[in-house]
Amino acid sequence: MSAEYFIGADIGTSGTKAVLCGIDGKVRAEALEEYGLSTPNPAWAEQDASYYLGAANRVIVRVVRESGVEPREVKGMCISGLYGGSGIPLNSQMEPIYPCIIWMDRRADEECRQVRKLVPDEEIFDITGNGIDPYFGFAKMLWLKNNRPDIWAKTHMFLAPNHYVIYKYTGNAVIDYTSAGNLGGIYDMHNHCWSDTMLDRLGIPKDKLPQKMLAPQDIAGVLTREAAECLGLWEGMPVCAGCIDCLASTLATGALYDGQHVAIISTSINWGVIHSEFPANPEYISMPYSKEPRRMIYTYGGASTAGALLRWFRDDVVPFIPDADGRPIRSDYKRLDSLAERISPGSDGLLILPYFMGERSPIWDTKARGTVLGLTLKHSYAHIYRALLEAVAYSLRHIMETSNVDVSANSSCVLIGGASRSPLWRQIFADVTGVPILYSKENVEAPLGDALLAAMGTGCAESFDLIKEWVKFENLVQPNPENHDRYTRLFELYKKVYTSLKCNMHELTDICSGEIER
Repeated sequence: MSAEYFIGADIGTSGTKAVLCGIDGKVRAEALEEYGLSTPNPAWAEQDASYYLGAANRVIVRVVRESGVEPREVKGMCISGLYGGSGIPLNSQMEPIYPCIIWMDRRADEECRQVRKLVPDEEIFDITGNGIDPYFGFAKMLWLKNNRPDIWAKTHMFLAPNHYVIYKYTGNAVIDYTSAGNLGGIYDMHNHCWSDTMLDRLGIPKDKLPQKMLAPQDIAGVLTREAAECLGLWEGMPVCAGCIDCLASTLATGALYDGQHVAIISTSINWGVIHSEFPANPEYISMPYSKEPRRMIYTYGGASTAGALLRWFRDDVVPFIPDADGRPIRSDYKRLDSLAERISPGSDGLLILPYFMGERSPIWDTKARGTVLGLTLKHSYAHIYRALLEAVAYSLRHIMETSNVDVSANSSCVLIGGASRSPLWRQIFADVTGVPILYSKENVEAPLGDALLAAMGTGCAESFDLIKEWVKFENLVQPNPENHDRYTRLFELYKKVYTSLKCNMHELTDICSGEIER
């Protein structure tokens, strides 16, 4: 009997990653290609569809080639993706005609004000399980309708980044339940379909949306001859529908049951809880869960920037660091960590608010801005870097404490994403939250969850419980009580600083955007 292998690929915000693994969960090859995003205005964030397709092609080709596996032994593939906001506007030839306005973008403030005049918050929450905010895809679609009517008129269909790639590979236009739910105000969370009521009220034609809605492990189509030749795989290979990448990451931790909660620290923060009841808190974001999307729900608090801050600091603020001889060498996270760990908790009086792209949970403030408090001539770039690490940890604690989930020291928080690979950052998260941090030495990210979905969708795996054989979370970081006490005092200040400066942030944003008459 031939061996069984699977490809999991994640089209993320900062890059696309793929793994090729066996039915035993062992990764035979992995590949990553990074890319950036465009921010043409403050709080705008968009990406060109060519990033997604080009990077997906290249990383899949690499894992196939580098694994040494025979292409015919690859039984299937699943592709997850970032929450693509509006999705990619495609014309009648299914070609992109405008960038994808991604989740991080906050431009649809006015559209949300208009929606509130049409539909009360309570009504939209009762149908969709979500509130009204520029974060959601339906609001970004309305921005295009109001501000780019030329694009709106030419848009035949909106497809999420991963579903656009799936379309290019299979010729089939689909959407999965998790991606549909994450669009917000046009998805019926009770019946798991598009809400005709909300589509009519908001003026979004149903035919601009994919009509085939699938579970993440369902087969969306098979590779065309052209796609198979491009990727080095075989014509007719099944491609599964996939899901939002934070759900693929959560699935990869073995989170399969009600009450389990996981913190994903990547470009942003997603701290989510799995449950079966209709969402109860409109301040959080909810969508169907990847395991059983018509029964289970994933509700999370999300911060707009986490790893994005560190990448900005590494690439734009301190791209080079002097070595022992004073020669500049390329900056990297490990080197920055080694400098930051020499600095005491609290960064010698430096406090940062991480609202560099506005903020989602729990303050929901498009006009919030990043703030550095306490700078002196004593502080170095290493102090600022550590303060950024601490700021993201404060952000996670803020999300956790406003939820109704027990996050006492008697429980633990599973941590995955780039942060889980940094010993310093793991300890900071434990010290700031006061909660033991559970992590895996294995590289647990969305592509592994995608590979599991591919194994399920092709019938090679019988149960999602297989993930527990693939990944073990046996490493625990305990909070340092003394550090936790100090961080608790700083966390209270962190919240006060935002409250004190909120009006100033808004005024500054309005002046610089021309909304206030000079």
